[in-house]
Amino acid sequence: MRVQLLAFGVLRGEFSEDSLDLPERATVGDLLELLDEKLRHRPIVGQLLPRIAVSVNAEYAQLSRILCKGDVVGLLPPVSGGLEEAAVVTYLTREAIPAEELVAAAKRGSDGAVVVFDGIVRDNTRGRRTLHLDYEAYEAMAERQMAELAVEAVARFGVRGVTLVHRLGRLEIGETSVLIVVASAHRGAAFEACRWVIDTLKKTVPIWKKETFVDGAVWADGEPFPAELAAGASAEMKL
Repeated sequence: MRVQLLAFGVLRGEFSEDSLDLPERATVGDLLELLDEKLRHRPIVGQLLPRIAVSVNAEYAQLSRILCKGDVVGLLPPVSGGLEEAAVVTYLTREAIPAEELVAAAKRGSDGAVVVFDGIVRDNTRGRRTLHLDYEAYEAMAERQMAELAVEAVARFGVRGVTLVHRLGRLEIGETSVLIVVASAHRGAAFEACRWVIDTLKKTVPIWKKETFVDGAVWADGEPFPAELAAGASAEMKL
């Protein structure tokens, strides 16, 4: 039987296959043993496989879980990324974001820089006075994408830690909508990683903003999806 594989974070680039053939009634443990045999020569995989969590059809699964044809198996690295004591914190919240506490918690003695992006609700947009904003998300997907984004930032830029928190629900003027904290030994990497995280989040994480003005309300125009994600672009390419 064949199951689908989804690898996240630092594992994503290590897997060229998106599916795997297994014997009937194979378990999650059997799948991991097979992957270990096939990929143990790859340093990142060999380091992380014993420490990953596994999901089946978007639910955490134990080693004894029996797999079925067509199951979607997620390979989830530790949220720390598993490399060089990296620290990753990501979540959605409907409460006020405690920016000062999160910045303080992100710092370590080995860090030479902490770069912070604090996105706040402003009182106007293109000359129209704003009353408040409302954020909504495809929450399960957004949480997964945020975690993957933070882990990828650690691997891509070599920073030590990334904190990424996004607010949902109604926000008043002056409140924080998104907070990104990047900790690193060097300021250059921290600045680059922080800018990349917010720019990529705006294009790929399924979170939407409704702006309420004194003269009406509108869903904000989002930034275009990357070409590889846009369904319309994919359809045009096939024509």
